[in-house]
Amino acid sequence: MSLSRRHFLTLLSASTALSLGGCVTEPVKAPYRGKKVVVIGGGFAGATAAKYIKRLDPATEVTLIEEQLSYTTGPANNWVLGGLRSLHSITFGYKTLQEKHGIQLVQSTALKIDPVQKKVHLKNGVILPYERLILAPGVEIRWDSIDGYTPQTTHTMPHAWKSGAQISLLRGQLLDMEDGGTVIISVPPMPYGCPPAPYERASLIAHYLQRFKPKSKLLIFDAQDNFAQQNLFIQGWKKLYGFGRENALIERIGGDQGGEVTGVNPTQRSVITDSGEHKGDVLNIIPAQQAGFIVRDTQLTDVTGWCPVNPLSWESTEIPHIHVIGDASLATPMPKSAFAANSQAKSCAAAIVAALNQRVFDGPSWVNTCYSLLNPHYGISTTMIYKYHGEQIAQIAGAGGQTPSDGNHQLEAVYADSWYNNITQDVFG
Repeated sequence: MSLSRRHFLTLLSASTALSLGGCVTEPVKAPYRGKKVVVIGGGFAGATAAKYIKRLDPATEVTLIEEQLSYTTGPANNWVLGGLRSLHSITFGYKTLQEKHGIQLVQSTALKIDPVQKKVHLKNGVILPYERLILAPGVEIRWDSIDGYTPQTTHTMPHAWKSGAQISLLRGQLLDMEDGGTVIISVPPMPYGCPPAPYERASLIAHYLQRFKPKSKLLIFDAQDNFAQQNLFIQGWKKLYGFGRENALIERIGGDQGGEVTGVNPTQRSVITDSGEHKGDVLNIIPAQQAGFIVRDTQLTDVTGWCPVNPLSWESTEIPHIHVIGDASLATPMPKSAFAANSQAKSCAAAIVAALNQRVFDGPSWVNTCYSLLNPHYGISTTMIYKYHGEQIAQIAGAGGQTPSDGNHQLEAVYADSWYNNITQDVFG
């Protein structure tokens, strides 16, 4: 992949236009008032959609429902675990969305959706009407996927998949662990949010151990036989952490080797797999995942457990006037990632603005880029561009790519930091 393309894709996330988002790119100047859009979920998908609807049509009333007053990002939370960033530096509030973009923020939980009356019932008792509803609830843990793993167990065996307190807990456990200890990371079966994330996590925890606790070991128990960017990760692990050699800092037990974690023993601080029971000092248990409660309760999911949508507008194929974006949507072949969610949100916003103003919207396309750090100066990435074709999402042949095996990994690490700063400014700035 050329530098010019990489530079273009890095800057794309911060674009003030709806690049790759569809044909509606100019703000609508309509006298009509009273258009109401409600957005549930203030992450990369929901916050982006709310912001871009207001940018395209300031006359539309946009209400963002979010439980928290700030959002700690999934991207870069591994950087916190590796000691590269603070938790504060990856936490963003909604003040700018309110004051600069005119979005109404309601701090509450959506309990029920009435698609017939087109109303959202909130935990605080408020009932919000909508003309269009956007759901971006992300993923939730499937507590039934690992025997013995419960919400209470997370206090000693954190999943740290949702940023915030769980990240702080896991980081504290790493700091407290004695040199010579064993860290265990369990990787769930697909699909889950951000396919390369567990392996970036393993890399950056290994980086921390290498610097401060070099007698320690990290074990990856993986439900999958193969994983995203496997060749690039293994190449980096061999160079940085002695992967594949005796006494390597990182060892991976794949699904074909009995690596899927099926149970945990909190008392013994161990995981249970087909290959036996394995004890550790710090255990990061990442269970299987599912679409958020609100979409399941509203019966927007299909047999896959995810939400089928019409990618032209991201409108649910189950219930009209409800749009599902981000990790909860069934958007194959797009992965569940922050950049994919951001890209989906922009085209969804453009489609909704067009529908509310009786305009035609067609021809959307999307982009996804995932960066991973293996240490502060060693980065890898993968990129793909998608188009709307045959009423489905299709990859554009030859438009994507990943870091070459002989690529400049130090420069990729610089791009990773730039990508993160750009996309968070695009969403929350």
